[in-house]
Amino acid sequence: MTEIHKHWWKPLALTGFVATLATTLAGCATAPMDSASLTPDSKPLIPGKEYMIMANRPHQIHVVEMENDTLYTSCDMPGDFGPGALIMAPDNHTAYMLTNHYKHIYGIDLDTCELTFHAAMSQAPNERTISMMSFALSPDGSELYSLQNPTILNRDHYRVQDTRLSVYKTADGMNAQPVRTFDAPRQVTVMATANDGSLYMAGADIYKMDVHTGKVETAIPARNWQRPLYAPPDVLAVWPIQSPRNDFTILYVTAKFQDETYDMNTAEWIYGYFNVDLETGETTTTDFAEFTEIFFTGMRSPNDGNLMYGVLNNLAKYDIKEKKQLKTSTLDHSYYCLAFSHDGKKIYAGGTFNDLAIFDADSLELIGKLELPGGDTSPTTLQAFVR
Repeated sequence: MTEIHKHWWKPLALTGFVATLATTLAGCATAPMDSASLTPDSKPLIPGKEYMIMANRPHQIHVVEMENDTLYTSCDMPGDFGPGALIMAPDNHTAYMLTNHYKHIYGIDLDTCELTFHAAMSQAPNERTISMMSFALSPDGSELYSLQNPTILNRDHYRVQDTRLSVYKTADGMNAQPVRTFDAPRQVTVMATANDGSLYMAGADIYKMDVHTGKVETAIPARNWQRPLYAPPDVLAVWPIQSPRNDFTILYVTAKFQDETYDMNTAEWIYGYFNVDLETGETTTTDFAEFTEIFFTGMRSPNDGNLMYGVLNNLAKYDIKEKKQLKTSTLDHSYYCLAFSHDGKKIYAGGTFNDLAIFDADSLELIGKLELPGGDTSPTTLQAFVR
């Protein structure tokens, strides 16, 4: 089981993985919606404490107290699970979850497990719409942005529609409808909102959108970069991670050729990252290491922006300036997603099975593992926050 799971990705190119996932999701039927129930042991979070949220099957959100790395409380969610992607509101009270086969977003008060928001991606009876982990909140939490991929279901054929960005008011509660809708670039997965309200979207390039006018510009060229002797980058960006550094980081893999003969046999294979500083809007494209293995997510240390961490079958740590690997830790199974404690001393790995692995960020030694009640976590997101 473990070995199969650890190597399932090898037959697929990165871009092929995204295409396969999108095709599979497009065929999912809409599941009936159930009402949420309050978890009996739900309890208010404590101001000043650091917590982490993650989700798993059958359909729960778990809150982990990070000082002692123990399960603090859990909330049941309505509908079917999938994907379990989570983002935290700026008030650190409300969690928003993309769920029910990528077709619905719920907001839930973590103190009470009470549902406070619901938006269905489909906006017509014969429309089936999914969001590929692409949702974000405004800096004040008053608006939610959802990148949506609609398809009209006719009796004898389906018709793919233009991709759109829908804007919701989070105060509109359990039957929220879009207050603004804009055309948006295709193939967008994860998004993040800057302090000035600009929305950054990772697609073929990294885009910047004005959420009031719908104007889109390229913030960082990716597929369309102009780097002599570099191959176009291959990018897998699925997990919407809210970083303590307040940045938006997307990993890429590329090849750098020796000369204009573009000989693959002598090319240098490289790992790098695109980054948007969400406080200043500064953008960078940085090579940081030799490409030796696949990572699904990567994060820089909250304490040292020169340290990059990546995870999938191993947890690895890199010196960006020196472009070298510093340490690696072999995992007992694959993990998809990373998160840091805000002091940068601990790093967490989650996704896949029903456990959360905790590591010392300096040594990469495993210092704990928390098994969650319920089933696998699949592609859930880990989000750390301080109440």
